[in-house]
Amino acid sequence: MGNGNKRLTEIRESLKGKGVDGFLVTDVNNVRYLTGFTGSSGFLLITKTKDIFATDFRYKEQAETEVRGWDILIEKGERTTTVSRLLTSLGIDRLGFESSVSYEFFRKLSIGGFKLRALKNIVERLRAIKDHWEVNLIREAVRRAESAFIEVRPHIKAGVKEKEIALRLEERLKKMGCNRIPFDIIVASGVNSSMPHAKTTEKRLNAGDLVVIDWGGEAGGYFSDMTRTLLMKGANIARKKEIYQAVLEANKKAVSAISPGIESKKIDNSARDIIKKAGYSEFFGHGTGHGIGLAVHESPHITWTKKETIRENMIFTVEPGVYVPGVGGVRIEDMVVVGKKKADLLTTLPRELEII
Repeated sequence: MGNGNKRLTEIRESLKGKGVDGFLVTDVNNVRYLTGFTGSSGFLLITKTKDIFATDFRYKEQAETEVRGWDILIEKGERTTTVSRLLTSLGIDRLGFESSVSYEFFRKLSIGGFKLRALKNIVERLRAIKDHWEVNLIREAVRRAESAFIEVRPHIKAGVKEKEIALRLEERLKKMGCNRIPFDIIVASGVNSSMPHAKTTEKRLNAGDLVVIDWGGEAGGYFSDMTRTLLMKGANIARKKEIYQAVLEANKKAVSAISPGIESKKIDNSARDIIKKAGYSEFFGHGTGHGIGLAVHESPHITWTKKETIRENMIFTVEPGVYVPGVGGVRIEDMVVVGKKKADLLTTLPRELEII
């Protein structure tokens, strides 16, 4: 956590002109980002002169070893009561809070008569730009995920159940050093593969099936996320090969479109145009990518609805897909880090179609 102070300075800078005397951070990933605390419960109160970290008694010892440079407070009873008491004792009248809090939390806090102001993206905006230390952890999360896949790859064959592949992959990820699996691994074959977020089932892999495998790794709390699609040998696979080529071209086009200063929407459009030309636009319904770090989905959002400016050292996925009901689906998902002029691929697994 070498950058705690720099991050705090930037937070204070962005609070200027927001008309608040203090800022309450409750999102657990934002708490971790600013303090290095890896527990599941805590909040921060940042004022012009004070940095307060609060957690409950379960994490007292952990906080003492992980959190440096903050006044540590052990909360008792209800969180909103602790926050209200703190605000009163510090003479804070105007409080900025993260707009992601629950309505119940907001309602209880507003009883105290404070002037409350919801603030969006104060910490998330900083999290979108990765520092050298974060890039290295994500590289390691990618390496672990890819190594796990390479070890499981020989077991992917006709007759094997989707669930068997997913379990084997999960076991390898844990053995590679991943403390957590970032999300439920997707192994979707045949007709199941036409659902972008298919649930892994007892179905066995059959001849001619498209097999979508979406998984990720972890290192030091940071995640990776990638997808590869394989094709089982079989009759009548010409259309499936055609779909694969369209998605592959869309993936490459989107990656080559990335540079600092471009709008996220343009990256999405470059992938979407290829898929549209191939005649599959109605079968590509999700965004082209998303930021990844302490959360699997964070800024920036690479979709047709967002005009976020891409900056150097952002890390995100590029994952166009085509899903044709009754035929199957293809998704090819890579991860990139934005360099000074272009994007560098973090994922290294081959993208060309593999028929097994």
